[in-house]
This record gives sequence, structure tokens and C-alpha cells, in this order.
Amino acid sequence: MYRRDFLNGLGVASAGLLADSGILEATTTAGRGVTPPPPERTEGRASVERIEDEARRLVGRSAREVARDEDFWREVQQSFSVSRSVINLNNAGLCACPKIVTDAVLDLTMEQEKLPPYTAFTTLPPRLEVVRVKLAKLLGCDPEEVSIVRNATEALQTVLLGVGLEPGDEILTTTHDYWAMLDGLEQRRRRDGIRVTHVPVPAVPQSMDELTTSVERGITDRTRLILVSHQVNLAGQILPVREICDMAHARGIEVVVDGAQSFGQFEFKLTDLDCDYFGTSLHKWLMAPKGTGLLYVRRDRIASTWPLLPSPTELYDDVRKFEALGTIPATSLAIGEAIAFHSSIGGERIEERLRYLTRYWADRLEPYPKVHFMTAFEPGMSCAIATVDIEGIEPGDLLEHLWEEHRIRVANPTPRAENIRGVRVSPGLQTTLDELDIFCDVMEGIAQDGL
Repeated sequence: MYRRDFLNGLGVASAGLLADSGILEATTTAGRGVTPPPPERTEGRASVERIEDEARRLVGRSAREVARDEDFWREVQQSFSVSRSVINLNNAGLCACPKIVTDAVLDLTMEQEKLPPYTAFTTLPPRLEVVRVKLAKLLGCDPEEVSIVRNATEALQTVLLGVGLEPGDEILTTTHDYWAMLDGLEQRRRRDGIRVTHVPVPAVPQSMDELTTSVERGITDRTRLILVSHQVNLAGQILPVREICDMAHARGIEVVVDGAQSFGQFEFKLTDLDCDYFGTSLHKWLMAPKGTGLLYVRRDRIASTWPLLPSPTELYDDVRKFEALGTIPATSLAIGEAIAFHSSIGGERIEERLRYLTRYWADRLEPYPKVHFMTAFEPGMSCAIATVDIEGIEPGDLLEHLWEEHRIRVANPTPRAENIRGVRVSPGLQTTLDELDIFCDVMEGIAQDGL
């Protein structure tokens, strides 16, 4: 993407509400001594221009080669406002936004406060449609199948609680799916008398076929819906979603995919999955503003799926009925900047870089006898997320030690699954090799000498 194209693509937020500043100014100034709006922030945009300049140097090189070009990634790292006095290796929990997104959030917040009702009810809705189109293009679907929500939990609960089911109908899921989704299924079981089946899956499968077979074995003649994670949050395992969808559809079963961890982390299109529903958090690997998410509902499933909150009757077959949640912040428009940042680097390059960072630290720790991985590293089975265990060390104690003594942030997924033990490590685009070396130095010491 050339600089001119990129800057033109920023119109959603950076030009954003400011595009109507003439209208707004006409309603508020006219000699009333109103202070003009502050100049638009440009630091984030300038940092992306530098990334694009570096990218031109890399034309013709494979994504795998670019993943190891530290000069290029240094420019990317400097596009964030993160603190370098701590090391965040829990990006699977929440990613930092690049400066171009935080700049847009600040600009949009200030503009919104000048005349809130005008912003909320007049200028926001049409601009949100531009964001919808850009998200659909990135995901590979029709914009009329995309709903902009607050997070993956809201997106997926909409489906789990809104799909029509009768008492005795069954929803099939796995023991490794996200706890909030499992809570939603339990509520529906108690409320509507449906059955919920949790299929056990291996912690470190030997192949994708093993995972498909595990799900297939759980299907009964009452199964109506399957919930499956595209990538398991506990240890980063990627699941064969297309194979599961094909197998389910052959039996007349719908599939809802939890894509909270996959979207923005590695490359795919919805046509690769062929699922009926898909939910994700945009504030994770796409690095959009906090509190933004996406729900995809296949066009012919919209009318039959109930929204979480009541919506106008005329929206019964409109994907926007899932957005009827009250006032929406103008900062949602900065999703457009996150998409532009993602596109300026390239999804394939991002995937290869994140996979390279994970193998960088894992390869250093692998030789130690007491170190055990709960993640399969074969091609296509994982990317930025991996869970590691040190024999004889409680994961909770390890997590506390890493933070309290070394200011390294990881996660502990152990309480969420019986067959997964360890701390979850997930570097991000802002993570440097020096930071991973510090983490490895600490972990090697613990593997040799204990806490």
C-alpha cells in the first residue's frame, strides 16, 4: 500500500467527525468566543509512514524472511506507546493499540464532546458503515453480514442465546472452549432445557485429524449447534475449523466459531472456514480500540437469530439488529485506523513475525529437561500463543514470581482446563528480541535452580 492510498484510507476516524467540523462550527461559533478545535494528532500517522517506507525496501522478499528483519520490526515496535519498564507477554489477553489508533481515539473523544447528541445520532452512524465495509473486506464476507459489537463474548453469546432451540436439543462444544462461552451454554441449559455436551480434546494433539475426530465422536441425533474455537485461548492450539464445518453441515448442524484469538493474528478468510457464525474481539490481535468486537452471521441466518437486546421490528432480517445496545462511542470509528495499520504491514508478515517470536523463546527453553510445552508447534497448529510448564513449579507461583520479581506479564490458564498446565506466553508486534531474551534468562534460571 502506498502512502497516498494509506492516508486516503484514514478517512473514517482521523478525518472522522472532523469532516463535519464545518457543520458543527456553524452551530456553535458565530462570534460566541468558542475555542477552535485542537490540531489533529499526527505522530501515529507519521510512524506508519515510516513503516511503509521500510516496507518498500522489502519488496520481493517472503513473509518468512521479513519476519526476521529487525530493522523493519524496529519501526513497527516504535509505533506503540507501551512502557519498556515492563515486559508484556500476555497479548492474548489484550493487545496494545498502535499510536495511530490511540491518536484517533483521543481526537474522536474530543470531537464527540463538543456536541454529543449530534455526534451520536447524526455523524456516527454513516461513518460506522464505512468501518463495516472495511471489516467485511478484511474478513472476506458481505458487509450486510457484519455487526460491530463490543467484544467476542457479546458476539458469541448473541448466537448461543439467540439461535432457536427446543428442549432436548443439543449444543456441542469442547472442554477447551472459553469459560464465558461455557457459562452462556450453562445458562441456556438451565433456562431452556437444552443439552450441552463437552467433548474432551487432547492438550497437544498429534494431528488436526485427531481434533476433528474428537468433535465428530460427540455428535448425536440431537446436536443442532457446534461451538468451536478457531484458536484455543488456553495454549494456542489452532483447530481444523473447515473440516469441522464440513462434517457438521453434512449432518444439518450449524457451527459458531470463537475467533477471539485468530482474527488479526494469522491469515484467513471466512470462505476458508465456511462457518455459520463467527465472533471476535477487535481489541486483541487487530489492535483496535478497547471495547470493540465483530459478529458475523451468515445472511440466511440473520432473521432467525434473536439479538441479545430487543431491536426495532423492521430490523428483524438486518444484521444491525445485533447492534441495538444503546449509545455507541465515536471511538469505534478508530477501528478504521487499526485496519489501516494492519494492512500497512500485511497480514501474512504479521503471522510470520508472531510465529517467529514464539519459536524464538520456545527454542531457547526446549533443551531443558524440566521444561514441557502444552502447545503443538507443527506448521499450521499454532502461532503467537504457547503454554509452557516447568516441572516442580506451580504455574500460579511462576506467574507471581515473573511479575513481582521481574515485571514480566504472562497468564495462567491452568485453572480452566484439567489437561493443561503452565503459564501462557504470547508476544505481540511491539515485543523485542531483547525482551524475549530477558524472559528466557529468567526461565532458564528457574528451570535449573527452581524459584
